Amino acid sequence: MMNFPYISEIRRLLDLIEEKEADAMEQAVSILTKAILDKRSVYVFGASHAGILTQELFYRAGGLVVINPIFGSEVMVDTSPITHTSRMERLPGYGTLLAQKAPIREGDVLIAHSVSGRNPVTIEVAMEAKKQKATVICITNLNYSKTVSSRHPSGKNLYEVSDIVIDNHGEKGDACIAIDGISQKVSPTSTVIGATILNSIVAATTQSLVDSGLKNPPVFYSANVDGGDELNRKIFEEYKDSIHYSY
Repeated sequence: MMNFPYISEIRRLLDLIEEKEADAMEQAVSILTKAILDKRSVYVFGASHAGILTQELFYRAGGLVVINPIFGSEVMVDTSPITHTSRMERLPGYGTLLAQKAPIREGDVLIAHSVSGRNPVTIEVAMEAKKQKATVICITNLNYSKTVSSRHPSGKNLYEVSDIVIDNHGEKGDACIAIDGISQKVSPTSTVIGATILNSIVAATTQSLVDSGLKNPPVFYSANVDGGDELNRKIFEEYKDSIHYSY
């Protein structure tokens, strides 16, 4: 029978995160609960493959309606040539411009994802959010990030400009499975681990909102179940001041 060590490694990491990151995740739940009760906005950003978590959270059945994506077309994986994304995420100033396009204000929350945490684009989005007095929650790989120098003029990595830091406990370089005969490991962990962290936080936040007395938390209903569209329209109307994407 074929062995699939990646599954075992993901299971090990999830157990580690449940043990080591519970406090940071609980802090994130508290911050998000307050922001939603106060009718503030939640933003999410990541560059290149880190941006997959932005898509995971945005406009999804069972997700939070008040999640506002910050998309940068130059750092999405449909860009051609694909190497252009690497040049753009290292370009000082680009992240500031992206953040300034979003109406971030005091009391809002930014969720930023970067495995290495060293590239200017995500650091600048976080810095601009903090400038507007928003709370920054980041998912990064602390062990990795602390061994690489920042590419931002400030000399700081993402974890150093964030209010709440959640460590994904991955390996340097992200890939985790050694292959006999080659030096490069395969199978990155950051996407599946990051998605699990964030969906865990979404579930806990929604329960916290209900426990706080909110009868109809801003959760998307599936558009493929009867009545889903009508229920979503009611939520859009109730939370329209917290939503900054077209619908």
